[in-house]
Amino acid sequence: MAENSSDQEKTEEPTEKRKQQAREKGQVPRSKELGTASVLLGAAIAMMIFGQSMAESIQLVAKALFSRSRAQVFDESQMTHVFGDILWAVGLPVLGFIVFLAVAAFLGNIALGGMSFSWSAAAPKLNKFSPLKGFKRMFGIQALVELVKAVAKFSVVALFAWMLLSFYFDDMLQLSTGTALTAIASSVTLLNKLFIFLCCSLMLIVVIDVPYQLWNHNKELKMTKQEIKDEHKDSEGRPEVKGRIRQLQREMSQRRMMSEVPQADVVVVNPTHYSVALKYDKEKARAPIVVAKGTDEIALKIREIAREYEVPVISCPQLARAVYYSTKLDKQIPDGLFTAVAQILAYVFQLKQFRKGRGRRPIPLPDQLPIPDELRVDNNGQAYDADL
Repeated sequence: MAENSSDQEKTEEPTEKRKQQAREKGQVPRSKELGTASVLLGAAIAMMIFGQSMAESIQLVAKALFSRSRAQVFDESQMTHVFGDILWAVGLPVLGFIVFLAVAAFLGNIALGGMSFSWSAAAPKLNKFSPLKGFKRMFGIQALVELVKAVAKFSVVALFAWMLLSFYFDDMLQLSTGTALTAIASSVTLLNKLFIFLCCSLMLIVVIDVPYQLWNHNKELKMTKQEIKDEHKDSEGRPEVKGRIRQLQREMSQRRMMSEVPQADVVVVNPTHYSVALKYDKEKARAPIVVAKGTDEIALKIREIAREYEVPVISCPQLARAVYYSTKLDKQIPDGLFTAVAQILAYVFQLKQFRKGRGRRPIPLPDQLPIPDELRVDNNGQAYDADL
């Protein structure tokens, strides 16, 4: 009995099909730390871009509010104007900050694993409500790794925060010595510096977490040798299905080939076994092209279609066999058969003119056409021996 694949070790690298199936189920590598760092870094950059505008807007709003008279403060009709002024002054830079931050968050979360949406992943699963499954998730290896990451992240951020507070402590104290307007601008500049350094501290965690997430995702997708064999069998398909597909392909090819017979200039036959349909278009090819060919039943079908559409049928066994075995479908005949086929086509064209009353009856074709010995074959497809 074959060993159960669940009892085997998953030592084989995942195949492309396995990776694609996992992606369709929403199983892609993700790094929460990368997303967090992207949000903070985006906030720092957005503060550099929009911080000055927001500070100036806040200054203007503060100045306008504190410069109002007592009558204006207690005038209820002024509230609408005040609210509109504040929204217009502060709203635009704040909106730009929010949009920039949203873009940074989006890019940070798809940077690892790309965009992926799966209804299978979004659908509710009963096993997620299982207490046993929840207990395993709480005390499993993954939970331990997340705990270590949380402690490390907290420690690194706390260390950097303590260093930053120590370094900029005097600057923060000096904010209280200036005016309110200058304190706002200075605090924005200081806050931006703190943001940048905190982002740098989180990048240390990201550098470790991203390779780990890639390794862990690849580990989860690894396969057993039996799974590799089963997937190979599934991709190859069952023999009867493959045979049916090949049969359908042959039938489609034959139907397409038969549809070309009415456009042929001549059909050369061996009365019992072979038929080849030739078409010559001097503007598209330098030599006649085989548009259809076949043996036995297919050969009979080609002759039936040719007679139905009044395509000339010429009996020339040697030439029919030579063309059949030397030329593939939709390909030009070999150079050695040019002369023989040219005589056939000339006879056919002269015969058409004679039947239209535009010329005299053509001279019958000779019994033996010039066919090179290397292209001569018998009814079994065997080459003639020139020495016999």
